[in-house]
Amino acid sequence: MSISTQITVRGMPHSTALDEHIQAKAAKLEQYFSPITSCRVMAEALHRHQHQGRQFSVRLDIVVPGKEIVANHDHDEDVYVALRDAFAAAIRQLEDYAQVRRGETRARQAGARRRRSVEQDTRPYEEAE
Repeated sequence: MSISTQITVRGMPHSTALDEHIQAKAAKLEQYFSPITSCRVMAEALHRHQHQGRQFSVRLDIVVPGKEIVANHDHDEDVYVALRDAFAAAIRQLEDYAQVRRGETRARQAGARRRRSVEQDTRPYEEAE
């Protein structure tokens, strides 16, 4: 099933190569989460800075059952790199959402901090040091 993809381009010329690239990236999203309702992609050329080249911003709005996933990437000098990074962020969010829907949870990392509960320390503050 193909995703209905809406593409908006601002501040730069609209090209078929860019459209085809976005369509291909959007079609690959179904590999990570199948029931995607819609995908909106906005690629925008930001204002030109004096010391930097032209900057691009990409925003993805992906609608799935029960949630809307938003991923964006700002300030890259190549629109294709900004697209790659925004789609990579969207894929991570889709994978996380798929795990939640399946009831899976991620295992704690070994170096993760653990909160100290009040029950662990029954000594007064002065003696705890």
